[in-house]
Amino acid sequence: MNFAVGFKPLLGDAHSMDNLEKQLICPICLEMFSKPVVILPCQHNLCRKCANDVFQASNPLWQSRGSTTVSSGGRFRCPSCRHEVVLDRHGVYGLQRNLLVENIIDIYKQESSRPLHSKAEQHLMCEEHEEEKINIYCLSCEVPTCSLCKVFGAHKDCEVAPLPTIYKRQKDNSRRQKQLLNQRFETLCAVLEERKGELLQALAREQEQKLQRVRGLIRQYGDHLEASSKLVESAIQSMEEPQMALYLQQAKELINKVGAMSKVELAGRPEPGYESMEQFSVSVEHVADMLRTIDFQPGAAGEEEDEEVALDGEEGSAGPEEERPEGLH
Repeated sequence: MNFAVGFKPLLGDAHSMDNLEKQLICPICLEMFSKPVVILPCQHNLCRKCANDVFQASNPLWQSRGSTTVSSGGRFRCPSCRHEVVLDRHGVYGLQRNLLVENIIDIYKQESSRPLHSKAEQHLMCEEHEEEKINIYCLSCEVPTCSLCKVFGAHKDCEVAPLPTIYKRQKDNSRRQKQLLNQRFETLCAVLEERKGELLQALAREQEQKLQRVRGLIRQYGDHLEASSKLVESAIQSMEEPQMALYLQQAKELINKVGAMSKVELAGRPEPGYESMEQFSVSVEHVADMLRTIDFQPGAAGEEEDEEVALDGEEGSAGPEEERPEGLH
């Protein structure tokens, strides 16, 4: 159904407000920043709750604030620019609040709540009944309409619902889906970071084992060289012995030591290419191709509804007047 819109003089102001709103959107929850707003070292902003969620996902063993265990801090990456943010033991509570952004949000909300917008919405008129406002939504045809169209017009046999109810339902459903999508990708990033850490640890262990073996060989050959040098010095001194009997006695003992020294078995040298670490190369092309195939799956609606319930539980301090209706099916 077509309907007339009677607030063209306000388009300039509405466009400016829309542009402002885009600058006040959190990259995590994709909603307007909720106070308190924290500013990262890279100058990007996050809701404190969203920053804490990302921080906890990247540091699962970090103790929460108020724990009896003193934590050494942690790190995570800015969702906007991937800059690494290093935090102290206070976690996200050690980040500076962006009071300027909070003040702008307060001003924006005050301007958005002015009666001017409500008056503009009242000018949405039905095209078939020019004096009737668009005030209901036809669930059967999925279009907004007016009361006369329901009673006498094209939608008299259709199922309808109040327009504000459907508007709020669809807005909430969109918000939930954005949150779910963002959370899933953050979880995927956390898995990749965890796996990268495991592979780096395996590489470091192999490197340390090779270094320990080489150091052991250096010590063994060094000790053997030192003993051989002392034996050579003893032989030189024996050659200068003037007494024949003593010389012959020392010569026999010296010959036995030389024979024993020659029988000492030393560990073999590392094989060629021992220092190479090429076996630790990783191929990620097939994983990258798989990630590029990620798409929406309409058949997974049941699972998403369960996650939406979980999200509502986390938000759960809302009063009865803030209770959200279930999503459309």
